[in-house]
Amino acid sequence: MTTQSTGQAIRSMEEPNYESLKRSLGLFASGVNIITSFDEEGPVGFTCQSFYSVSLDPPLISISVMRTSTSYPRIRYSGGFAVNVLCESQRELSNKFAKSGGDKWAGVNWEPSPTGKPLLTGSLMSLDCILYEEHAVGDHYVVYGQIQGVRSNASTGETPLVYFGGAYRSLSGN
Repeated sequence: MTTQSTGQAIRSMEEPNYESLKRSLGLFASGVNIITSFDEEGPVGFTCQSFYSVSLDPPLISISVMRTSTSYPRIRYSGGFAVNVLCESQRELSNKFAKSGGDKWAGVNWEPSPTGKPLLTGSLMSLDCILYEEHAVGDHYVVYGQIQGVRSNASTGETPLVYFGGAYRSLSGN
């Protein structure tokens, strides 16, 4: 099969500014996760959309976190984190952990992983990671975690919480 150009070159594109990037990049659907850890002050966490698999051998994942995050320095200092992939029924939990300040953990059920990281009850999947590498890139840190343990709850029949176009979306058609 061959493809053919329409013959007309695009003569201009919108400038990449904050608003155009936010609007355009919001058209990429992503899963919603809560990154958690535990330190001497107790549990810590934040909502994160930027998560992906990097390598199976060694088992590595990556997250991106804003450099202005007040939670991430505690996570960095602890030396590891858990990635909790949220299901549709956890929208309120996502909103709770997306806000800065306050007691995010009030009323939140979790179990410690073998290494002590908070694994959120009801999450679709959780990964227990050690901090493998970190890079400051633009206004974010790109963080690599080496997976130490996996907990999957796929048998629950839940579907993942998805974010698209500035709103939560459902894979079940709602």
